[in-house]
Amino acid sequence: MSQNVYDILVERGFIEQATHEDEIRELLGKEKVTFYIGFDATADSLTAGHFLTIMAMMHMQRAGHRPIALLGGGTTMIGDPSGKSDMRTMMTRETIQHNAERFHQQLSRFISFDNDNAIIANNADWLLDLNYVEFLREVGVHFSVNKMLTAECYKQRMEKGLTFFEFNYMLMQSYDFWKLNKLYGCTLEMGGNDQWSNILGGVDLIRRKEGKPAYGLTFKLLTTSEGIKMGKTMKGAVWLDPEKTSPYEFYQYWRNIEDVKVEECLGLLTFLPMDEVRRLGALEGSEINQAKEVLAYEITKIVHGEEEAKKAQDAARALFGGSMKTEDMPTTTYPQADFEAGIDLITLLVDAKMASSRSDARRNIEQGGVSVNEEKCTDFARKFTPADFNADGALLVKKGKKTYHLFKAE
Repeated sequence: MSQNVYDILVERGFIEQATHEDEIRELLGKEKVTFYIGFDATADSLTAGHFLTIMAMMHMQRAGHRPIALLGGGTTMIGDPSGKSDMRTMMTRETIQHNAERFHQQLSRFISFDNDNAIIANNADWLLDLNYVEFLREVGVHFSVNKMLTAECYKQRMEKGLTFFEFNYMLMQSYDFWKLNKLYGCTLEMGGNDQWSNILGGVDLIRRKEGKPAYGLTFKLLTTSEGIKMGKTMKGAVWLDPEKTSPYEFYQYWRNIEDVKVEECLGLLTFLPMDEVRRLGALEGSEINQAKEVLAYEITKIVHGEEEAKKAQDAARALFGGSMKTEDMPTTTYPQADFEAGIDLITLLVDAKMASSRSDARRNIEQGGVSVNEEKCTDFARKFTPADFNADGALLVKKGKKTYHLFKAE
């Protein structure tokens, strides 16, 4: 192994906390390490938020280490209280199983599972048939309630009320680590920094039960400058599934991020050399848009492939450059009869989720922030019919400088 992957992760900005920094670095430099990252199957697609941990897995696998992607078929039945203000909604086994299968398909695009290079596991295999009394004797005996209550993930919930149901989550995640250690020789758990308390629980359990070394490592969470988790839009999450978030919308999300976040995202979410990351991150004024283009292109290429990245880039450039290449743009289609009757601009904005409510849409229109076919429109009551369509037979609605949407009749 040439450069130690620990140093790569540090240089690129991944690592937030480590249980035994020097030992982990030495271990990763001298032997093939089996590590795991857990993914609770709460939706049928991974999100932009997961993408940072997937990038870390890719760096680790490229350096010769073996990832275990642990699908949370069991833990999803409970729900992780970390960073949540409310209890997670209950999901059926069938839904969770379906979501886990979708995660497996998506992860296979980034991680090679061939020839034992990586493992996919599902904690439903050992959690769903646990004997509770045995579990308490085997695992519960090693956990101090006093210590658990000082964990950040529980402290936040104490004011609203923490159920015993959720209180078990740390024990279950710790049991996962111990189980993977027994089954596959897994010695390192990695995850987002909101998982720190849960990861410490597993490290401690293996050291107590087995008398063997185990390690934990957390990554920084992607947040905006206000501290809000990145990967959220007016429409909700930014998904890795092209059916849920089109490659064009995915590209546009990264193209439009805050200037101050560009260098950080280039380091974490692309494979560009760090010299290039620093060069792009140092660009100022309007030149930072070049860096954002590179960022959006590189991330879209990793997630959706080079062809889709190129199409998204061409469509975005055409729009920003004023020429009308729109086939890769987000589009809403109405029945011909609806357009014949006329559709008002507020309805268009709300239906396309370009505004959060009718009053939000009205405010944007009145303030001059909305244009239709490149002409500003401040009349919120105006109705549009096929007579208003452009040469491409559509309405191109633009909100602000960067949000475009196409409306067509079918």
